[in-house]
Parts: sequence; structure tokens; C-alpha cells
Amino acid sequence: MLKRYAPLLTLATLLFLGSMQSNAQNSQAMSLNDCIQYALENHPDIKVAQLQLKDADWRVKENLATGLPQLSAGATYTGFLQRGGLPSSALGFGSSGPVDLSPILTSFSASQVNELNTVFGGLFASDPDSKIFFNSVHSVAGNVSYNQLIFNNSYLIGLRVAKYYRQYVDFQLAVARQNVRNKVTDAYLPALLLSDNLGILDKNISNLEKLLTDTKAINRAGFAEQLDVDRLELSIATLRSERGNLARQQEIIVNALKLNMGMPIGEAINLTDNTNALLAATGTVDMESPANFMARPEYLLLLKGRELSGLQVDLFRKPWMPTVAGFVQWQPSFQGGFGASDSEGFDKWYYISSAVAGLSVSIPIYDGGGSKAKRERAIISAQTVDIQRGMLENALTLELDAARKQYLNAQERVSNQEKNVALAQRIYDTTQTKYRAGVGSSFEITQAESGLYSAQQGLLQAQYDLLTAKVAIRKALGQ
Repeated sequence: MLKRYAPLLTLATLLFLGSMQSNAQNSQAMSLNDCIQYALENHPDIKVAQLQLKDADWRVKENLATGLPQLSAGATYTGFLQRGGLPSSALGFGSSGPVDLSPILTSFSASQVNELNTVFGGLFASDPDSKIFFNSVHSVAGNVSYNQLIFNNSYLIGLRVAKYYRQYVDFQLAVARQNVRNKVTDAYLPALLLSDNLGILDKNISNLEKLLTDTKAINRAGFAEQLDVDRLELSIATLRSERGNLARQQEIIVNALKLNMGMPIGEAINLTDNTNALLAATGTVDMESPANFMARPEYLLLLKGRELSGLQVDLFRKPWMPTVAGFVQWQPSFQGGFGASDSEGFDKWYYISSAVAGLSVSIPIYDGGGSKAKRERAIISAQTVDIQRGMLENALTLELDAARKQYLNAQERVSNQEKNVALAQRIYDTTQTKYRAGVGSSFEITQAESGLYSAQQGLLQAQYDLLTAKVAIRKALGQ
């Protein structure tokens, strides 16, 4: 039975192994710079800021279009369903009408009466009490308009506001890039710390496993107690348990890193940097230069906001400025349904056209104090930005000072921890030598191993603090 399905089982096994190999190959090896670059290209905040930048470009064009020539055209058809309901006065040919036209008709010649009959469908030759309406039953009218804004103070300031807003959005994009870069760095360094910590654990576990193998051999030879073997197995089990916890914590932090990068959580990445390499890559730090506010995009963003507030003040400072506009209109129309018809019996249509051109000037005189209220609010907004500017300058100075103090503290801790690691390593090596010579115990080895691991962790944490302090100084200087 199993032989029948052996080929299928073999195929399934190959597919499974191929899938595992594919997943391993799909894992991306990424340094800190790789993660930052990926985030700058894929993070949603960056994409939103780029869309806002495009929106600002179109807003500039939209504001500019307000002062460009405006051309429009339209058409209208009007038809009255009841001729007697036309909204016009009726003139009667007899005494029954509101105005008696009989005396006037006597002054017309026969040819003129015939012409009137042709135009009005023979009404003059029929019932003298009939009426004539001067509005058409059907009317088709067109309209072509050309408008041009000649002068408007709000429009001119609006153009400046649109350009300043475009620059403001540029700084927003720069701030978004800086925030994303900082978030990725802040998420990468803890993941790197855990990765280095796992490396230390693996090394210690490997050393203890080798020592356990030797101890078991000595125990079988009768030169070591079972207690020594048990102590080493307990130490290895403790380290393995701690390693498992750190590995799961690293997965959580790496997933947080992916989130800050804008990367799908299901993607697999491997961190290629280590703490010592990053410390060397960051180089020396500037411990003397003062805070450079102009190198910080959030400060430039605030300054641009202050300029926009100033333009708001200018907008409402001269509410009395006139608005001048010119216009040209052409209105062709066709009217029919007067009662006259052509030789084929169809209603005659008459073409009527009119064209006008003009200039309009509008001067605000009094708006109930609305412009003054808007101006005062704009002044308050500008003053608020001035206060925020001072607060931001103070905060940036404090940030740089704190980062430098943290750097000095971390630098001192690194120096002390390096000495501690060297001392713990000598103790561990000496304890191993005594144990192999038969003059030491496994308890001393486990104690020495625990002390060495604690010293290594302390050094790694001090190096991490030094690295974060260097990064904080570079950030505070706008580098």
C-alpha cells in the first residue's frame, strides 16, 4: 500500500523542502541604511506627504486660474404651451381689446395692411376683435461670456499664499522623512541589541555544552560527581530558556521595525549590522557646535507657517481695495411662433443678436467690522507662532545638551564594562583551568559563567546606550 503512494510522498517532500528553501531565500538581509531607504520609499506617511505635495501644486494652479480669462457658453430654449398665457400685453384690433387699434389701421395703406397680414398670419384681415401678442411662442437663445479679473488684492495675496503653502508642504515632506528615519532607527537598534544578545547566549551555551560533554566523560571515569553534571545541565537549560524568550522578543521588535518601515509583517528580514559596526560607522560626534535650528526641518516648517500667518495679516489689512473686472457678452437668439408662416406653411423664425461689453468696479465700504476681526485674529495667530518658535528653539537646545550628557555617561560605562568583561573572562578561564586540573568545582564554573554573561550583557547595553546617544546628537544637530 505504501509503495503505491511512495512517488507522491517523495514529490510532497520535495515540494515542502523547496518551499522551505524558497522562504529562506526570500529573507532579505538588511542593514540600518537599507531599512531607512526602504521606509523612505514605502512608508504610508511619506506617500501621503507626497500626495499632499501634488495637491499643493494643483492648488497653485487653481488659484492662478482665478485671474485668467474665463470663457463660458450656454443655450436656452423656451416654449409656451398656451398662447393666451404669454406674459405680455395684448393689443386688440377692435373695441373688445384693452387698446383699440382700429383708428390706427385706417391710416395704413392696403399694401402695408397686406404686409402686416403676411407677418401676423392675416390677423388684420380677419376678426377685428382678434388680438396679437408680441412675445414668441418658441425662443432659442445662446450666450457666450468672457470675463477677466483686472485687479483684486485678495487674488494677488492668494497667489503668494499658494506659493508659500507649496513650500510649506515641501517642509512637511522633509519632516515626514525625518520622522520615518528616526522611527526606523529607534526600532532597529533594540532589535540589533537582542540579536547581539542572542549571539552572546549562543556562544555561552556552546561553551557550557562542550564543558558538559567533558564533565560527563570525567564522571564516567569516576573523577567527577553527578552533581557537577546536573549543575551544568541546569545552567544550559536556563540559558536555553532565556534564549527562547529573547528570540520571541526579537520577533516582536522586528515586526515593529517592519511596521515602521511600511513593510508587510509577513516579509522575512535578517539584520546584518552589529553594535560595534554601527558605532564605528557613526564616527566621532560633535561635542562643541551649538544647535543649528536651520538644519532641523520642523523648525523650517514653523518659520514657513509664520510667513503664512503674516500673509493672512496682509490680506485683511486693506479691506477697502477695489475689485476691477471686465466682461464681454454675446447673446444670439432665434424666435418663432408669432403666427406668421412661410410659403410652405412653416412658422417663420427671426434671428436677434445683441453684444455688450463693460467694466465693473466694486469697492467695499463697510462690512460690519468683519475685516477688522479677521485681521486681529490673523495677528493673534502670528503672535502664537512666535511664542511656539521660542519654545521650539529652547527644546532643540535642551535636546542637544541632553544627548551630549548621555553620550558622556554611556562612554564612561562602556569603558568600565570593558574592564569588567576582561576581568570576568579571566575568572572564567582560571575556573575552567582549575576544574580540568581537578582542583575546582562545577559550581565555581557556573558562577563564573554567570558573571561573564552578566558582564557581557552590561557591556552590550552600555554600547547600545552609547550608540543611541551618538544617533541622538546627530539628530539634534540636523545631520
